[in-house]
Amino acid sequence: MGLMDHLSELRGRLVRCCLAVMVGFMACWAIVDPIFDALVDPLLKVLPEGSHAIYTTLPEGFFTRMHISFVAGVFVSSPVIFYQIWSFIAPGLYEEEKRHILPVAFMSAFFFISGGAFCYFVVFPNAFAFFVSYATDTIVAMPKISDYLSFVLKLILAFGLVFEMPLFAFFLARMGIITAALMRRVRRYAILGIFIVAAILSPPDVVSQLLMAAPMLVLYEISIYVASAFGKKTAKDEESEEKSDAEAGEAATAGADKKPGKGEHSAEDA
Repeated sequence: MGLMDHLSELRGRLVRCCLAVMVGFMACWAIVDPIFDALVDPLLKVLPEGSHAIYTTLPEGFFTRMHISFVAGVFVSSPVIFYQIWSFIAPGLYEEEKRHILPVAFMSAFFFISGGAFCYFVVFPNAFAFFVSYATDTIVAMPKISDYLSFVLKLILAFGLVFEMPLFAFFLARMGIITAALMRRVRRYAILGIFIVAAILSPPDVVSQLLMAAPMLVLYEISIYVASAFGKKTAKDEESEEKSDAEAGEAATAGADKKPGKGEHSAEDA
């Protein structure tokens, strides 16, 4: 395929993604109030008595609900979106790998939704309780609803994307672009990069950054295991592993030779 063919295919797949998001948006707009209540619930549970969320402008309620419907529509249409992404990548895969495009698309959507669910059920209760704990008798927490929901939706999307890490590691390892050995060698730089990404994707507070960085570190270690289990091994990697095994065997043998037996102890004592 030439460059123009690739661009034409990319345009077609982007159009399909936009149509899927539009359908998801309209479906979520029909049930936006229950979604709104669910998103606000973690905040209301930790607000002290007498505190409540507020609107400060007349159109804020309408545009907030549009924002919610759009993000919810992205999650609803995520199987279609990921299918289009992987289908666009498919020409660079082997025939055997192309047959797994549909399951991988649904796995991508599953990880994406799991990341959002982790954020909602684990991160929000702890983060909001921490933030609200700084309220006092004279300083009452009254969050602006649009700011709160912008914060919430941004975090949910960010966690959804972060949870895709093991799946992308699987495909990059299968294509030979990365290896488990490479990921181990650059681990210290990856940790630095994870904290930088967490600082960019999360709101500008230490708690949110740590709550995002912690699962990313775990996911990076899982990705190393995935790359080791399913990735291609080059001749260099196999030679390196054989060398490591040989060195480990020699070290064990040397340790056994240096360890004196019971007879030797008795002779020395005599």
